[in-house]
Amino acid sequence: MKAQIELIDLDLNIAIGTYNDGDVVPDKHTLDLNLSIDPALVLIDEDQMERVFDYDPLIRDIRLMAEEMHYETQERFITRIVDECVKYNEIKSVEVFLRKSPVFGSSGELGVRVEIGEPDMAHLRTDR
Repeated sequence: MKAQIELIDLDLNIAIGTYNDGDVVPDKHTLDLNLSIDPALVLIDEDQMERVFDYDPLIRDIRLMAEEMHYETQERFITRIVDECVKYNEIKSVEVFLRKSPVFGSSGELGVRVEIGEPDMAHLRTDR
């Protein structure tokens, strides 16, 4: 049995990269986030917030991180998202997919994806 919280197609207000004249500058950065959590936090017997994982603070922090600075790379922003997820013991594993568009002309998406499984999340927590 497993449970997941999925955030799909979140458009971020973020500046990533350095571009020269003539380069295609992406006008959109989109985030997908998949969190594995304990099914006990989904299959609840009473409709109460304290029985579930409250993902709103995590989403708020990701939005704030996106807006607080200019990033050179997608990878650095993804790393910061993973670091934020590590703070929540309820999150067993995480998959982050960040993509930008357009890539060439007015088309294409290019993204970076990372999957951090349960053993690696536990390792990251002990390194904190």
